[in-house]
Amino acid sequence: MALELPNPAGPGSPAAAGTHARAHAKAHQRWQAGQEHARRDNWSMAAAAFEQAATFQADDAYALAAAHALIKAGRSPEAVKRARSLRKAHPRAALAYTLEAHALIGLGRAAEAVECLSALPADVPRDNAHHVALAIALQRCQRHAEAIKSFFDALALKLDDAISHFRLGMSFKDLGLRAEAAECVRTAVQLGVGSSDLAARAQLAFLEREACRWAEADDALAGLRAKLHELPPETPMETGPFPHAVLVDDPAEQLKVAHHYALHVQRGVRALPRRPAREHRGRLRIGYLSADFHLHATSQLMVQMLEHHDRSAFEVTLFSTGPDDNSATRQRIKASSEHFEELRGCSVEAMAQRVRDLQIDILIDLKGATFDTLLPVLAQRPAPLQVTWLGFPGSSGAPFIDYFIGDEIVSPLADAVNFSEQIAQLPNCYQPNDAQRALPLPSTRADWGVPEGALLLCGFHQSYKISAEVFDRWCELLHAVPGSVLWLLQWNANVQTRLTAAARERGIAPERLAFAPLLPLQEHLSRLACADIYLDAWPCNAHTTAGEALWVGVPVVTLRGATFAQRVAASLLHQVGLDELVCDSAAGYVEQVLALAGDSPRRAALRAHLAGQRSASPLFDGVAFARDIEALYRRMWARAVAGLAPEHLPAKR
Repeated sequence: MALELPNPAGPGSPAAAGTHARAHAKAHQRWQAGQEHARRDNWSMAAAAFEQAATFQADDAYALAAAHALIKAGRSPEAVKRARSLRKAHPRAALAYTLEAHALIGLGRAAEAVECLSALPADVPRDNAHHVALAIALQRCQRHAEAIKSFFDALALKLDDAISHFRLGMSFKDLGLRAEAAECVRTAVQLGVGSSDLAARAQLAFLEREACRWAEADDALAGLRAKLHELPPETPMETGPFPHAVLVDDPAEQLKVAHHYALHVQRGVRALPRRPAREHRGRLRIGYLSADFHLHATSQLMVQMLEHHDRSAFEVTLFSTGPDDNSATRQRIKASSEHFEELRGCSVEAMAQRVRDLQIDILIDLKGATFDTLLPVLAQRPAPLQVTWLGFPGSSGAPFIDYFIGDEIVSPLADAVNFSEQIAQLPNCYQPNDAQRALPLPSTRADWGVPEGALLLCGFHQSYKISAEVFDRWCELLHAVPGSVLWLLQWNANVQTRLTAAARERGIAPERLAFAPLLPLQEHLSRLACADIYLDAWPCNAHTTAGEALWVGVPVVTLRGATFAQRVAASLLHQVGLDELVCDSAAGYVEQVLALAGDSPRRAALRAHLAGQRSASPLFDGVAFARDIEALYRRMWARAVAGLAPEHLPAKR
């Protein structure tokens, strides 16, 4: 938050005359001390100095500076009180409204921030800072169309505000307008976003891929990688670990990016005193930390496992920092845990302290470096053992995370050099699944608007996974199988137009592509079951959706690669006894699909095989998964209480 705060009255001003001269001198001295603390990022000391200045002299500049410093110090509740008292005393002081709004946003109370800013009298001029604060608050309330208007109002007053261009892009993104979002982020990069340059470049490459603008995406990714290559090792830097994990097929480069980001997160974080692992008579205390305990893939995958934790041996707490969407998934997740801690709106310091207060033995991060990351919580080391699992497709690169939970396929010990953590392998697939999820309801292709007699090749992927190389291979398949149809998700507003044009350029008529809207899970599964073959993508496979395809009986053909993200489907297929569908080259991938396409009896046999695997495969057994991961937790904890450092834990069967 960059705000232009007013300066207090100077020594030669009328306010400094007469009997107030001595008080003014003391106030000015404390003001200067506060500014010096602020320059050193010691914001708590700065706030104290500005408050002292305000006690010596009733100049609003001191009080406003104190409120600003309290926000920067992470003391938003105090900042709200300070700013609110100011705006009540001075109802036309626009900056007091802006400061209160920023403090409320920091507390996760964005709707109140909108109300606060809207309360400014209509005849008081709105400056850039006011419009920016309102836009951010509206954005947090998911009121993106209104947020876009406020960002435009802000940019009309300060067109070269790079951060506002970037944030404007994020609202376009959330409205499904990826190409428009990319243009905003490109403008931000060109204007300069300082130390956030690499993160913004990563976001640009990702948005261009989401928009299926492949040439632009390749240019953005090449520029990003060149900049990263110049970055010295061990440099804390805000980067984009997730775009790198899913767009780049170099695991060493992925680890480098993740490590730069983890050091950036760790910088300035004051770790709690280390709590040693001690043997105790009670149950092992497990904590799961996530912003996704609602209608989200993470919750859908792990809910049955959570429900079947052995409560006689494990005390399980879920730490939730995300929204309560009041969905059935949210309710089931809450019911699955012994303790559900609602931390939304808390500071990361308060989150870490809560983990420490509950004496969690093993803390499992389910987010990694994704949106709403919780790595700053783990950087404070609230638990003796800290683990990353499920939420991020690769290593965290973080020196404050001990173990990475994977399996023998996605994280073989031979690849340990590409992980900062010690690898802990589950005996089967790292991905849990819910055997209680819905089975596909009977439906016909006509119900979903696709032809009955055609070979239906399904590529239900988020659009960033579809590269030009992948799409070339899919079009090659369409040419080789006359009458076949490629079934794609209409993931955002740009996908259908871009992919239809790309197909036409490759000699494929528009009617050979079908586009499916996003649907609730039950309908999605029923529709997915109508496909003949699921076409995987690379260098990032389908993860949750590949498991869903196997669940509804659709064979998945995948291309295995060198990274975690490109081995997930191989791990899933191994668990259902279909290693034959795992390919090691793009040419082999095409050959495998063509072989299936021309062999209807084999496809029928695979469908029958997969139907049997719903009850026979460990992939779909959430109860057994709970036992497996508990055994892994016991092994981790036994080493810790013995005073031994974490080490790789190979799979045990």
